[in-house]
Amino acid sequence: MTGWGISLPLPSVPLPEQAGLVRALPDWGYTDAWSSETAGVDAFTPLVLAATWQPRLRLGTAIVPVFTRGPALIAQSAASVAALAPGRFSLGLGASSPVIVEGWNGIAFDRPYLRTRDVLRYVRAALAGQKVTGDFDTFSAAGFRLEQPPAEQVPILLAALRPQMLGLAGREADGAILNWLAASDVPQCVAAIGNPGSRVVARIFVCPTADADYARTVGRRLIAAYLSVPAYAEFHRWLGRGPQLERMWQHWAAGERAAAVEAVPEQVVDELVLHGSPEHCRAEVQRYVEAGVQTPVLALLPSPEIATADGLATTLAGLGTLGEPAR
Repeated sequence: MTGWGISLPLPSVPLPEQAGLVRALPDWGYTDAWSSETAGVDAFTPLVLAATWQPRLRLGTAIVPVFTRGPALIAQSAASVAALAPGRFSLGLGASSPVIVEGWNGIAFDRPYLRTRDVLRYVRAALAGQKVTGDFDTFSAAGFRLEQPPAEQVPILLAALRPQMLGLAGREADGAILNWLAASDVPQCVAAIGNPGSRVVARIFVCPTADADYARTVGRRLIAAYLSVPAYAEFHRWLGRGPQLERMWQHWAAGERAAAVEAVPEQVVDELVLHGSPEHCRAEVQRYVEAGVQTPVLALLPSPEIATADGLATTLAGLGTLGEPAR
């Protein structure tokens, strides 16, 4: 399933005021809108709005953490969005991180691989209308059944970084969601998925600005914060980026945050955070597609060019597959 996605909510404009931009997305060449969930909006609310604002878009979550909601609640929320967007919704699940699960929610980040697998199995059965009862490795369930399961199957994708989770995505899910990687890293991830029929979605960070210094400053801060999370650190060691990032990790572990940011090599920033004109960024995103991503999802980072609604609209139009400036 090919496409061209954007991450919601968009920057610079409050979520309730994004209706006009979301309605225009298909006219600019976008097929998909995917949500994210960290410390801002939740994963489902932007998609509920998008489902009513623009019925031509496919929708997806990237991602719903498997620890912070019970599996029955995940199934209920997914079924609700699927009812608003029948045949157009995909559920992305993932383990998330110790910071979000333990630090922010006070929930033990215990056996993330098994928890992700168990929630995947539970939610798939629930969305199919089955009564879910049984002992999973990380929890037990007794008698849950959705009152109104979706009329059409909801594809379930897994956020995956390293071979074990990528392999699980290839075996038991309908696809994988990749994050924080370069286009050149995609073939290694696709090989680990091991299933030619799996849908591959990639969240790609884009800082649409001609000011390279500005983009690299933003990129370094994000990379230092995200890639110091153990799962992402191991991911990039697996990808072969360990020697380039070792100094950053050492400074971060020592609590030297500013030094860690400065230690991020320019080459790594340019690989992981696309920047430049919309036309240049669009061409760089296309490299991910050529490497094996079916659905690239552009995650826009704040820049002076998109600080206003008009600037955001112009940039979105330029980044879309039609590549036409907004008029």
